[in-house]
Amino acid sequence: MSDNNTAGRAQPHGDIDFEALKAAIAERDGLAMDAELSSISEVDARHAFFKLSETEQDVVLQGTSLELICDLLEPLPDLEIALLLERIPPSRAAKLLSGFTTADQAQIIEELDEQDAEAVTAEFAPDSATEINKLLDYPENSAGRLMDPSPISFSGDESVGVVLKRIVEDESALDSADGQHPYVVDERGALSGVLSLRDLLTARRPTSLNEIMRPADFISEFADLDEIRDFFDERDFLGVPVANDEGILVGALSKDAAMDAVRARLQTNAEKARGGVADELRSMPLLFRSRRRLSWLTANIGLNIIAASVIASFEPTLAAVITLAIFLPMVSDMSGCSGNQAVAVSMREISLGLARPGDIFRVWRKEILIGAINGVVLGTVIGLVAWVWKGNAVLGGVIGLALAVNTMIAVSIGGCVPLILKRFRVDPAVASGPLLTTITDMAGFFLVLGLATLALPWLI
Repeated sequence: MSDNNTAGRAQPHGDIDFEALKAAIAERDGLAMDAELSSISEVDARHAFFKLSETEQDVVLQGTSLELICDLLEPLPDLEIALLLERIPPSRAAKLLSGFTTADQAQIIEELDEQDAEAVTAEFAPDSATEINKLLDYPENSAGRLMDPSPISFSGDESVGVVLKRIVEDESALDSADGQHPYVVDERGALSGVLSLRDLLTARRPTSLNEIMRPADFISEFADLDEIRDFFDERDFLGVPVANDEGILVGALSKDAAMDAVRARLQTNAEKARGGVADELRSMPLLFRSRRRLSWLTANIGLNIIAASVIASFEPTLAAVITLAIFLPMVSDMSGCSGNQAVAVSMREISLGLARPGDIFRVWRKEILIGAINGVVLGTVIGLVAWVWKGNAVLGGVIGLALAVNTMIAVSIGGCVPLILKRFRVDPAVASGPLLTTITDMAGFFLVLGLATLALPWLI
């Protein structure tokens, strides 16, 4: 999210008087609400805001200063901001969004339902609405979606003196550029070069920009997040111009915005891999949260039925050696933990560009080695525990061997499945976890019960 202008906010001091805040809300006293929320830190103010009822929150959203509300909303997920804005008049929602960058505005508006999105966008000035709609036409996390669509640019024929005068007259222009340099374009709007502020200040005033500009690297408007990350990894730039296929300058992308998107994707992938729901907060509507969670949980019903069918096929063995039931979940859970470690590493390497689908055999070789070492260690430990606990060395051997082999299977699946899913354009963060759980459960149950069936005479 963008940094907002909060110069007018009072310095935080002490704890909030919650009853005074609620009284100010009841009286719809905007100045009093501002005073109470400005008397504490932004984190404490945000906590107080979400302790309020929805009706009280709506009063705060509509009655307090724009700067203060932007401070409260800025760290929240786009979806949560959109859900809050849907509860207030479109005119007020548009004013609140004015505190964010155009790219952030587009991200939040995309989360609104269609009717609210149209109503809020209609409240913007025509030029701003056009810019927002332009960004929404780009794929998510592309350079076009993340860029500032209004970069500072000048014609190469202009003189240094004219440019400096324009910058002085519009001193907020460079502030809004997020540390980027001005760009030089030709008569078609095509990118010609980039200007160094030092060169601008030291050059003679009549000098044309064509004489002092430097060559400029640029990135395609449709570059995805991996390409963007690689670009900034290879270059020590604060920002990069964004151009279309014809070389026309269409925007500028800051490194901060790009890295924020990379971090957000890493966090989202980690939440998905753990079976979590990305961007969920408990302040969201109850049925909305329930529906999002159930979409993931119901898929696991079928997967668990498949795993349970393996146990059913070995029912005679399980009935003869009921002790095996104690160790089945231990073997599957410990193997699953090893597999989840491998998934996490693969997801991290995919996100950082260190692993690609073509690296599957390299990844497998590295995982099977660590799986063999850890499998032997874990298998030995649990085998000894089973032996000492139940007084049967064969039982310990069955459990230990099953865990050792299943650990190698789990890390192989955990390391390779994300790469396979990536190749087939399936979100590895969503699908890797359920697949790993099902396979390790099935393999673990099969190994324990299969080996126990073979060693049944020594276990009874």
